Amino acid sequence: MRAFLLFFRAIWISLVFIGALISYGVRRVLRGRMTPEARERLRGEVMARNFERLGATFIKFGQILSTRPDLLGPGYIEPLARLQDRVRPEPKKAIEKVLRRELGAHTARFSDFAYEPLAAASVAQVHRAVLDDGREVAVKVQRPGVERRIVGDVAILQSWARFLNLFPQLKPLSLPGALAHFGKALEGQLDFEAEARNNRRFADNFAPIEGLAVPALVPELSTRRVLTMELVRGVKGSEPEKVGGDRARLARIGAQAILKMVFTDGFVHADLHPGNIILTDDGRVVVIDLGMVAEIPPELMRPWIATFLALSQQNGAEVARLLYVHAPQVGDFDYATYEADCVAWFSRWAGKPIGEVEASVVVTGVMNILRKYRIRTDPSFTVVHIAILVAEGLGKQLDPSLDLVALAFPVLVQAMAKAPPGIVPKRDAPR
Repeated sequence: MRAFLLFFRAIWISLVFIGALISYGVRRVLRGRMTPEARERLRGEVMARNFERLGATFIKFGQILSTRPDLLGPGYIEPLARLQDRVRPEPKKAIEKVLRRELGAHTARFSDFAYEPLAAASVAQVHRAVLDDGREVAVKVQRPGVERRIVGDVAILQSWARFLNLFPQLKPLSLPGALAHFGKALEGQLDFEAEARNNRRFADNFAPIEGLAVPALVPELSTRRVLTMELVRGVKGSEPEKVGGDRARLARIGAQAILKMVFTDGFVHADLHPGNIILTDDGRVVVIDLGMVAEIPPELMRPWIATFLALSQQNGAEVARLLYVHAPQVGDFDYATYEADCVAWFSRWAGKPIGEVEASVVVTGVMNILRKYRIRTDPSFTVVHIAILVAEGLGKQLDPSLDLVALAFPVLVQAMAKAPPGIVPKRDAPR
């Protein structure tokens, strides 16, 4: 029966993909009437619309693709970034069954359990509960059967990715590689024990920064499919206008969190957006939803830090060289033209006070150049790009005087002094 359902699911997905390809072909007729930017946005909207039709797994795929500006232009990124899980909550009986199977007699620890979820997404939903000792907790419960469905969808996606990679115009997207990254990212979201390990590691890493935290776990009520943690009350970063207290202090804590994750620990939240940051009434910055992480390999830390030091010093030629020699994949292009584009980009800020230079704008421009020349970067670079966008965007809303570049420079210098020997470059830069 399972194989039968998977077969028909594959047919349905294939029909949607074929319809999208036909639609794409028809729209190519309009090429002469549209600007390149309009064509890209149209393609992005078509892609996002079809992912929504295909359901939860594909919505997740689109969300992760939206974090890869080295692969896709703004016309694709914006529609994909708007994709949201619109999933009906599981009925009470289904949740009770998961809790009994996973927790057994420990379910008696819940003196109160609200079956109407606080949030419902494609992989899990979150419920408010109260423990027998009076603590208020959030209980994350995995949807029944979701793992089997996602594994089947990913297998179908892999087949389509290999097929689409045969088209020369789609080959630069490196869909098989992007899909492999997607599958790995989903592993963390399906295994709550892995998320608990991430939680504990982040708690240890964040301990030196006063006011920075992750939700405290309840280990005896946590399994591979159920995760119980403190219920954090506060304002989400997606609503900064509602934040009270010392806003400048909260902005600094958030910036310090990003810098520590990226340049000190090499262990980065890979699904960081304002909705996953809670600013509490007692003055804490709490980072939540820790299933997806990116770990920067130790041998990449030195070239990684060197690249951002060059960025902070507005050294366009050195940025161009470092990204080129360490890139997993590069296209066939004129290196001198590529380097000149990087130098020209940084020349825009020549002579400006460091406080007027926005790190997120600088890094976004560099990502656009990499995409133009088809230079692939390590996926962790794009994760950091998103983290910097979030940190600076939210920080500036809380405190317009926040200067992320100035905060980053001493961290970079200290990190460089402690970094292990770097990896041997994959290639030399042409002279």
